[in-house]
Amino acid sequence: MSDRPASDPPARLARWEQRTEVPLFVAGLLFLTGYAVRVLTPHDDEPWNDLALILVWSTWLLFLVDYGTRLRLSGLGARFVRVHWLDTLVLLLPLLRPLRMVKVYTAVQQRRDRPRLSLYARVMSYASLTAALLGFAASLAVYHLEHTAPDASIRTFGDAVWWACATLTTVGYGDVAPVTFWGRTVATGLMAGGLALLGAVTGSFSSWLIQVFTREDEKRPPGRG
Repeated sequence: MSDRPASDPPARLARWEQRTEVPLFVAGLLFLTGYAVRVLTPHDDEPWNDLALILVWSTWLLFLVDYGTRLRLSGLGARFVRVHWLDTLVLLLPLLRPLRMVKVYTAVQQRRDRPRLSLYARVMSYASLTAALLGFAASLAVYHLEHTAPDASIRTFGDAVWWACATLTTVGYGDVAPVTFWGRTVATGLMAGGLALLGAVTGSFSSWLIQVFTREDEKRPPGRG
């Protein structure tokens, strides 16, 4: 009886997250779409800019409601901000919502009896999708911050996409690079994300190869002499 009050808030929080992760992921895509329209279309292009602005603020309000609900259900009070620091960061910077792909995948799999993909395939699929969404979001942000700056080398959205691809893959040609403070801040975050995602993919692929070779060795008959 004494353990039930302590376990109820996490259980309710888990149920809430399972029900809302996928709809919030769709809302995140809508937010990204609205932001893309705001960045890539001329400011006097009506009514698309106004509709995009409404879409951006509406989806962000959904994120705020979700954050407040999870804060209340967690029972942690003010500690929720520190314990769930990634959720707090994503609320303040919604373009980072691709980093929540792990929770989205977990919420989907909890509705099934077992995962459809192996561990290695899940890691690589998650990392690839996260990299694509994060790279697109970073391209939009850097283009927005850079294309009107003096001496900027990122003048078009194509330049921004090329820069994001080079940064995510840790190639870093250096032919285009941010020159503003906030553009370089975005670049720093993308570098860190690129290293983490690349490490996840290469580590998972290496583990898969080791597992395959180990199985082949176990199937071979013992050598003679």
